[in-house]
Amino acid sequence: MSRSHLPTRRSVVAAGTAALAATSVPAAAFSASRPAPMWEITDWLNGDGGNVDTLKGKVVIIDFFQLWCPGCNRFSGPLMQHWQEKLVNEIEGGRLQMVKIHTVFEGHDYQNATKLKSYVAEKKITMPVGIDRHEPGQRVPITMRRYRTSGTPEMVIIGPDGMIVFQKFGGFDPEPVESMFVNLLQKVAT
Repeated sequence: MSRSHLPTRRSVVAAGTAALAATSVPAAAFSASRPAPMWEITDWLNGDGGNVDTLKGKVVIIDFFQLWCPGCNRFSGPLMQHWQEKLVNEIEGGRLQMVKIHTVFEGHDYQNATKLKSYVAEKKITMPVGIDRHEPGQRVPITMRRYRTSGTPEMVIIGPDGMIVFQKFGGFDPEPVESMFVNLLQKVAT
């Protein structure tokens, strides 16, 4: 498919939202209030994304993804880009940190760091992208296991107190989730 036939990011987010809204459950149903585990990142692209301990006092949005994941490419990736553009003042003001963590649990040979770098450039991703650390003999990387994710895409929102306030595998209605973290941002000191 040529680039001229690809949908715009806005239309992808709108289409994904409309398709998923019919099956979504209110965001409160996905709350998971527990301390956010530390990340184990082997390398960062686009700058260091920090870690849970260094980001306390901020709202943190994590997109656990794989570069070949259809839901990541159609839903969570465009949504993260949309939020990054919409919330640029909160990011620049130090109240919000958005990161993507590449958590490869299948296709390890294909989904390597070289392909990830190309993917990040092609998709024009500018937020920090961390590569989740694998232990020898383990299929699932460390951070993915710590967060007990179900796969990709999975989104996690951490409040300024370091507690997970939202965690959801797959698609969801972004509006109530956005309202929830915007309320958290209003409580973050500037």
